[in-house]
Amino acid sequence: MTFIKFQFVFVIALTTLVVGAETPSLPTPEQVDRPEMIRFIEPDIKKLAGIVVDDVDAKLIGTWQHSVHTPPFVGASYIHDLKDEKGKKSATFTPDLPQAGRYQVRMSHNSNVRRANVVPVTIKHADGQTVVKVNEGEPAPIKKLFRPLGTFRFLQGTAGSVTISTHGTVGKYVIVDAIQFIPVD
Repeated sequence: MTFIKFQFVFVIALTTLVVGAETPSLPTPEQVDRPEMIRFIEPDIKKLAGIVVDDVDAKLIGTWQHSVHTPPFVGASYIHDLKDEKGKKSATFTPDLPQAGRYQVRMSHNSNVRRANVVPVTIKHADGQTVVKVNEGEPAPIKKLFRPLGTFRFLQGTAGSVTISTHGTVGKYVIVDAIQFIPVD
């Protein structure tokens, strides 16, 4: 009986933490491998340009692990694939775009030597699909947080998406954080 009560209290506390927090708090230097990168974390996606879809809103296939170990990242954390079940996991980000037009698509990821260097990212846009291979071992060039994947034409609404897959990434971690859509028209 005590065990069940503990689980119930834990679930309520966790729900309050996630639902009740408007902006997540930053990790402490002791929680991360590169404390100097904490300043590049953007905990509030509302402060970012365009439309941002965070990993917590992605459709996930397979088991992913939340982490704050390697900053920077968007939101409260990022997720990684645990370096297992390669080719069986994916994360799909579907924006609700306010208007049709051209958007620069950017991918947020952190980097280090343990990151996959051929991460397949499929952008589904109004003119078809484009696959981009991302080297997550290299730092993201935009504010150390985002990597541009290209500019594509999208329809208004939820017809477009970006899918990050683990196919062909044997031996290294695949990082999934956020996708940003910046209107360019």
